[in-house]
Amino acid sequence: MKLATWLLIALFLFTVAPCLADDPTPEADEDDFVSLFDGETLKGWTQRNGIATYRVEDETIVGRTAVNSPNSFLCSDQAYTDFELIFEVQVDSGLNSGVQIRSRSSEDFNNERVHGPQVEIETAPGESGYIYGEATGRGWLSPNQETKDGYVNDQWNEFRVLAVGPRVQTWINGKPIEDLTDEESSQCGFIGLQVHGVGDSGPFEVRWRNLRIRDLDPEKTEKSQGVQFTPTPDVAEK
Repeated sequence: MKLATWLLIALFLFTVAPCLADDPTPEADEDDFVSLFDGETLKGWTQRNGIATYRVEDETIVGRTAVNSPNSFLCSDQAYTDFELIFEVQVDSGLNSGVQIRSRSSEDFNNERVHGPQVEIETAPGESGYIYGEATGRGWLSPNQETKDGYVNDQWNEFRVLAVGPRVQTWINGKPIEDLTDEESSQCGFIGLQVHGVGDSGPFEVRWRNLRIRDLDPEKTEKSQGVQFTPTPDVAEK
């Protein structure tokens, strides 16, 4: 084989391999995703903590702050383990929000306080797309936060979250933001839509639409049901 041909092959592998490493899942078809929101009701979701309000408007979930409320969360009734989550979000300027992943709420933890990894949502410049340990005492799980402009203000932004084992990756509008491996965080739990407490400020609103998820390990997910709301053994122990 000619040297020029070998060089072309080498260049191809050098270019493509890093891209494949960045995304460990096979390319998904839209039919592989399941909607988390029927566009009309909050069926399949339960509010926990706080007194912020959640309503459905134009096929969108709208969260609205309440005076002196602690953080509020609209939580999926189902737990998830390894998954790809895609959603669109728009947040009012001045409001900090987030989406919980693999999170829990248990009687034996701080009066059922929602806790677990959170994908940050806030207007730019900010930490959108990075991972915070909500109510875990660990603070930011993302050690470096160089990208401050992933979120585009005053428009809908598409977030993509890929969670496989201890690794969590995030993108905003197709732009890579975080690639975190964290062995300490829970690897199964609910999805939660946060309305942050704002004291006596506001009111502010945050809107979510087109929430859909692709289960990457249905058998593991099935075994995990129940761990999100009650103190039960980890999936690995079952």
